[in-house]
Amino acid sequence: MNAHRTLATARRVLRQLGHDPRTIALLLLVPCGLLTLLYYVFDADPQSFDGIGASLLGIFPLVTMFLVTSIATLRERTSGTLERLLSMPLGKGDLILGYAIAFGLLAIVQAAFATGLAVWALDLDIAGSPWLLLLVALLDALLGTALGLFVSAFAASEFQAVQFMPAVIFPQILLCGLFAPRDTMQPALEAVSDVLPMSYAVDGMNEVLRNSSVTGDFVRDAVVVAGSALLVLILGAATLRRRTA
Repeated sequence: MNAHRTLATARRVLRQLGHDPRTIALLLLVPCGLLTLLYYVFDADPQSFDGIGASLLGIFPLVTMFLVTSIATLRERTSGTLERLLSMPLGKGDLILGYAIAFGLLAIVQAAFATGLAVWALDLDIAGSPWLLLLVALLDALLGTALGLFVSAFAASEFQAVQFMPAVIFPQILLCGLFAPRDTMQPALEAVSDVLPMSYAVDGMNEVLRNSSVTGDFVRDAVVVAGSALLVLILGAATLRRRTA
């Protein structure tokens, strides 16, 4: 990989996103709006908001980054931009890492907005440090970016990219422990949830919610989410082809 080519790719993607204010609004404002809505839904029961709000801080960044990344990358695949780029002396690693850096920078801003709103404006009551919440939210956003890059290879249109939501994201939301503790599920479902990265994202948020110090379980959860993002990025690079089939 070449650092100059990687950074050039990241700058190009950021310039394109800068010309799309609706996408920026989706990334930055929608998670904050949904958290605010949830706060007022649980207006009479703040403790319920604390539990669910922390979990959703781990889910919203993953979902929004998955949507934006999958659609943006698909546009470049279908328009031939990726094929033209790969015909130049640009490695697959340079390209995929450039995309990851660009969307990762947006993920940092998004995670900071959502975490700051939840902790300081919506009074999310956590035992641990807000910086740990921010770390998990950022890792979740990077995982969503990696998943979006990966699934864009299997869609022929933006509509098909959106259709991957029920297949890739919804099962994770149902099994991550948001609606019921994972150890109370049927054994088969619990076993499936144990291999889904979103489960560890939610577990990591809950560790910060309940513990004032960094626990071994928190470290495990963060490592699993980060490792999953790296693995999916590698798989995403493998889907890039020099020629269109």
